[in-house]
Amino acid sequence: MWCRSPSSCSQGSVSTHSLDRQVSVRSPSCPCGGGRVSDGTSPRRETARHRAKADRRALLLAAAARLFAQSGFDGVSIEDLGAAAGVSGPAVYRHFPSKQAVLAALLVGASERLAAGGREVLEAAADDLDALRSLIRFHVEFALADPDVIRVQDRDLDSLGPADSRTVRALQRSYVEEWVGVLARLRPDTDPAELRIRAHATFGLLNSTPHSARSLPRRRVGALLEEMALAALLPSAVLTPSSASSPAPPASRRRP
Repeated sequence: MWCRSPSSCSQGSVSTHSLDRQVSVRSPSCPCGGGRVSDGTSPRRETARHRAKADRRALLLAAAARLFAQSGFDGVSIEDLGAAAGVSGPAVYRHFPSKQAVLAALLVGASERLAAGGREVLEAAADDLDALRSLIRFHVEFALADPDVIRVQDRDLDSLGPADSRTVRALQRSYVEEWVGVLARLRPDTDPAELRIRAHATFGLLNSTPHSARSLPRRRVGALLEEMALAALLPSAVLTPSSASSPAPPASRRRP
């Protein structure tokens, strides 16, 4: 809080003289609010407090993703969430007003990361084929890193409130259209409805596989998913030079 008229306030002001200069110091009890009123908390302690709160919120969301994926939204209580994050049930309400708000933060947050990440990929791409490969790689990394969030979305999206559900669906539509736009430029003669189906089918492939592919190293799984996704989205003619432009192979000669 700042003093509105510090020059006119004499209460709480202490005048001192040092090297013929008068310094006015406002005490925290100044009734006009002169200067900065401190509550005794240093900026460093305040920053640490905010960081600890953010870390606790992240722990709660990670626990929610794991528990909701295992037991479903209706099968998890606030007490379960608190215990999984190392706090009491009522302490969860310091971060979220309800269990449904936890679900909303989880699913809206995931959709926002996908939409923003897709835009960044497109901005950095050298051309359309590079953009598509990068979108695939980006989504594969998301699916491998957050399989629990994907499972929760598949199962519990209908448990969101109407406003949050509309937000998630709008973000998802914008993300899909980023893919469709790239595909349309690579396959200009293809019906956009078909391209949209291909995009959704690719998401199904990428989102479902991490749950059943834990017997292979993550890097190998990622490479396989990228290869299959690209094959599902583009015909080989787009990925390799046209056979019409390649020199014809020499005719074989028969021995007399």
